[in-house]
Amino acid sequence: MVMMMMMMKMMSGHCDQQRALTCTVKPALYLNMGERPCDAAQSGVCVVDVTLPFGKTADIEEITFQNDYTASVTVRLLRRRPGHEAPAQWCTALRDLSLMDNPHSEGGSQDYYSIHRSQMRAEPDNVASVRLILKQPSSAWLSFSLKNIEMFPHTEPEPEKEVCDWLSDLTLDDHLTQPQDVPDPHTVSSSLQQMWALTEVMQSDQTTASVGRFDVDGCYDVDLISLT
Repeated sequence: MVMMMMMMKMMSGHCDQQRALTCTVKPALYLNMGERPCDAAQSGVCVVDVTLPFGKTADIEEITFQNDYTASVTVRLLRRRPGHEAPAQWCTALRDLSLMDNPHSEGGSQDYYSIHRSQMRAEPDNVASVRLILKQPSSAWLSFSLKNIEMFPHTEPEPEKEVCDWLSDLTLDDHLTQPQDVPDPHTVSSSLQQMWALTEVMQSDQTTASVGRFDVDGCYDVDLISLT
């Protein structure tokens, strides 16, 4: 079940979301007992070191790879303590993670896998190098290793906003979007009331008697008429 949860259908999704760390994958080193070298099938154990550039460390989010007939893998980390001159120390982050259902069968032998930092018992922070210890107890396979090994950096997620933070943002947005040249509504209302009152006064004082052009006390002035 653990193997199925870690299995990846495609590894391209990681590259789309985040760029892999720059690192060097060293050739697999097969271990043997005694001084006489032996082949992979006789060894059953090999070591693959993945190193970051000299003097660099990284916080690792996950390690991805394609299996190549490896039965199980152990992950060890070389970590440096920031701000300390003490030498870096090795620690085991994950031990004997099964990659094949049965070492003698094909199941899982070419699958893609992802090891997330949450699966590691030691935090993969300030890591200078990763050592992958591969095991294959079956002699049915001529060789075993891992392909397409990549490491992706860990980034802290942005803190979630509280309700008060959202309300503050909305209040600030409303203040910024409010028009600056709009007059105060109370001032406008007061001015309209004064104009209405002045109009009422003028209407009440207006006379209804018609004023003739040439009449004086109800009679026409002959001089005014002759002048026109």
